[in-house]
Amino acid sequence: MVVWRSALPLIIAVALMTFEHWVTIPSCEVVSRDNVEDDSTKDSGELKVMMVANLLLLGSEAGYTNIYFRDSFTAKFFRKSFHSLKPDMLIVLGDVSARGSDLTHDKWLSVIQQLQRMLGPFLGLPLHIVLGDRDIGECSKINAKFVNRIASNFPGLDSAGCGSFEVSNISFVSLNAVALLCGDNDLRFGVEKIIEKESVDLQTHTNAATEIANETTNSETNFSNFVWRENTMLSGSGPVLLLHFPLHSTLNSNCAAVNALNQSPSPCHHKSLKTFGNRRLAGAGPYDLLHTVPPNETEYIFQALKPRIIFSAHTHEFYDRTHRDGTREVTVPAMTWDGRDDPGFVVATFGQKRAVTVIRCFLARESHIVMAYVSVLVLLLSVAILPSGSTR
Repeated sequence: MVVWRSALPLIIAVALMTFEHWVTIPSCEVVSRDNVEDDSTKDSGELKVMMVANLLLLGSEAGYTNIYFRDSFTAKFFRKSFHSLKPDMLIVLGDVSARGSDLTHDKWLSVIQQLQRMLGPFLGLPLHIVLGDRDIGECSKINAKFVNRIASNFPGLDSAGCGSFEVSNISFVSLNAVALLCGDNDLRFGVEKIIEKESVDLQTHTNAATEIANETTNSETNFSNFVWRENTMLSGSGPVLLLHFPLHSTLNSNCAAVNALNQSPSPCHHKSLKTFGNRRLAGAGPYDLLHTVPPNETEYIFQALKPRIIFSAHTHEFYDRTHRDGTREVTVPAMTWDGRDDPGFVVATFGQKRAVTVIRCFLARESHIVMAYVSVLVLLLSVAILPSGSTR
């Protein structure tokens, strides 16, 4: 009995290490879509992108709980996700910082350093970061100079906080959605110029490809003298669109939210974005979680960019919706225990024929981990007290 008690601390330590290894592995499943073939097998022509949002890092202002518990586990989540999912790229859809708009230059640097430590092996992959409302603040305080200073810290962003890039023949466009909420603001006009430029480039590229295809068809076939030609771009023919705020959705849009407790989809409309569970963030951000890109800007984006698929964030929840024109929008949940008890992220695989497979992943609940550690502590205290109490 004495030998067993002396070995119990070692057994508990091994069990705790095993528990930490198991609990930091994400639980993932493919989000099925009607009339879409699911092909999760990856070939050489596919691009796998991990998308996270709302990290809400505190940098030098982080307390002991964040530094030694939450941030430590988040770093383990990133490391295990990298090794298990093997993504080709990482995209952060805004709100890297919890209080970025109020931070000095030095404190912002501490947030970036914290992000680098947390990402670990992901630093060797292509990385793109979208600006969120917590990063640059609300419209009454936002200005182009501050946005330029923040954007200069992140790869691929221009002075307006927008970016366009191509990876493995997949085109991406990221927009500063915060500026699109700001009415008659020079920064918003700057973002709209970026949208117009991308639209012109897209149409030029599409028209050039169509002319080449038509010339080839005419030279090789004599089926008809009539050549079909699209006067406008089709919905879904544009780039992958990255935003922090979701686009405005109407009651005619089909939307499904995932209940993290039972993993069952439920219908949602625009008003249901007000429901985010029982957890509320400490220190609310400059915008409520129900905010979306205004209707007029949403329509402008659809008309100008014809996005292939849209990825957004901000709500802290996972949503998978289809807009009226058939464009799919996936809203990425928060990857922080400050936002929800079960953080999550999304993995998107871009395959052949413009197919996109979406996998949603959830991490361990903070409450479960805390309960496990408390149980271990109680057990260790019992082992330390029982021998002395049983001495006669």
